[in-house]
Amino acid sequence: MANLTQSRHYDYVPLIDREPFRLPDGARVAVMPYLNIEHFPADIPGTALVPGTQQFNPDPLNYGWRDYGNRVGLWRMTDLLDECNARATVCLNSEIIREYPRILEEGMARNWAWIGHGVNNAPANFISNIDEDREREILSAVLTAMEETIGRPTKGWLSPFLTHTDNTPRLLEEFGVEYLCDYTADDHPFRFNTPKNNLIAVPYTVELNDIPAFGNVGVSSEAFGDMIIDQFDVLYEEGATNARCMPICLHTFWVGQPNKFKHLARAFRYMAKHEGVWFTTGDDVNDWYRANFM
Repeated sequence: MANLTQSRHYDYVPLIDREPFRLPDGARVAVMPYLNIEHFPADIPGTALVPGTQQFNPDPLNYGWRDYGNRVGLWRMTDLLDECNARATVCLNSEIIREYPRILEEGMARNWAWIGHGVNNAPANFISNIDEDREREILSAVLTAMEETIGRPTKGWLSPFLTHTDNTPRLLEEFGVEYLCDYTADDHPFRFNTPKNNLIAVPYTVELNDIPAFGNVGVSSEAFGDMIIDQFDVLYEEGATNARCMPICLHTFWVGQPNKFKHLARAFRYMAKHEGVWFTTGDDVNDWYRANFM
């Protein structure tokens, strides 16, 4: 038999070998809007619309484009979530707490879920090729700042740019985190192989994710809206017998732009018209899964 080289962090359990997944009130699809709310320090290169100026300091072209998200785009998206009676799962850089406290105020008033997303989105703080002590330092700083501000322990984590070490699942479990979104491998939650057997994956996506869609694949604004609707239609049909989770992963400076937002709004309003749809958060999916499947 050939040596297996699957991820050591979780077991292979194919969909056809599982009991059907059930959601509250018989819902077919759990629609999970993730908002990546991120801080990019002004003097460090970050995500760029025009990479040619990325190394300049200052870089007003790319910095201003990103900053539009926290100044304008987020609030456009917030209005849409309110309209659809949906709550966000915020992937939060902890420096947002210091730099943009108004965002925390409005999100907490809406009872959004908050998951750790590193210190900021500068490459120096990515969780890759670092030793365990440095990773512990990052995790502790982020989770402590979030708990002190939000007033409750942080249940979930998404690493910045999904960067990761082989220590990450174990360390998150040690810090009391209950779910990790870095592995986009399933439409259902699943367990990680951690010492306490108490860390699960809650679905996230790089497919319905505006940065890969616009920045890497080059889809149009209209096509991104169509992708969301098409994904929903398939999962809604499948969910009649085996419910599905449908994460939609959004960045305020990408899909918060008006030309893109038009089609995001079209897709959300389409989903909201259907019966049997649970607009929910990563925290709520985590809690439901633990109460019913663990």
